[in-house]
Amino acid sequence: MLMIGIAGGTGSGKTTVARSVIDRIGADKVTFISQDNYYKNYPDLSFEERELLNYDHPLAFDNELLIRDLKLLREGRAAIAPVYDFSLHARSATEQIELLPNNIVILEGLLVLSDEKVRELLDIKVFVDTDPDVRILRRVLRDIEERGRTIKSIHDQYLNTVKPMHEAFIEPSKKYADLIIPEGGHNQVGIQVLSALTENYLTAAK
Repeated sequence: MLMIGIAGGTGSGKTTVARSVIDRIGADKVTFISQDNYYKNYPDLSFEERELLNYDHPLAFDNELLIRDLKLLREGRAAIAPVYDFSLHARSATEQIELLPNNIVILEGLLVLSDEKVRELLDIKVFVDTDPDVRILRRVLRDIEERGRTIKSIHDQYLNTVKPMHEAFIEPSKKYADLIIPEGGHNQVGIQVLSALTENYLTAAK
């Protein structure tokens, strides 16, 4: 099993890179995991209280659960991942994702490379590096269209947590990357290199 971690700032193109690799090598050969689904759950807090939480700090994620699931996959066993509902700032009460062991596992998320215990489970560590102005514009569009956010809430969150947490935790994690892909999904050469690494692994595993 080859485990690949893809990290990078908000709106950097992490998911686009991951999906491009999956399209090239075949979805049947890959188990895709979004770190977003492993946000900690606070069912006892009100929606207004959950809105104020810092979702860009490493402690916002339930990495113990993520590591457990990654280890289960390593052992050839299935895992059940939560589904996070960003419109509610909470895990879905009705949905879960079954993660099946596969030849390739791709883990994508903001802080995939920030936790040493997560890094230790990864065979290839990737950082998607995109200009901040491009990233914030992408985030604005995504949060409005997909997550029902207002411009004011996006503005406040970006200045209060997203930007400072990026500078404190996400950007420094770039030093752990084996491969840095500038401009995310627009960097076809970088995607080809990552795809070639996974294809070589699949060929060798046959």
